Amino acid sequence: MEPLAKKIFKGVVLLEVAGVIGAYALFHKMNGSQDFRRTMNRRFPSVLEVYYKSNEWSGNYGIRENDAEKWSTMEK
Repeated sequence: MEPLAKKIFKGVVLLEVAGVIGAYALFHKMNGSQDFRRTMNRRFPSVLEVYYKSNEWSGNYGIRENDAEKWSTMEK
């Protein structure tokens, strides 16, 4: 491989690894904090929807409903 191609390949691999680590960190933070999920709901609702769907796909149901119930009682 040519030196330029190697550098580009390494850069792409590093970006992919950084993306996976970032996605895992975001998932871990949302999985552990209902308050953070509420913040995500206000700022990035599409990201929270992906979180809910991935949990439902893996068989973890009820997170969305628990969040909605708690948030509705907080607003009163």
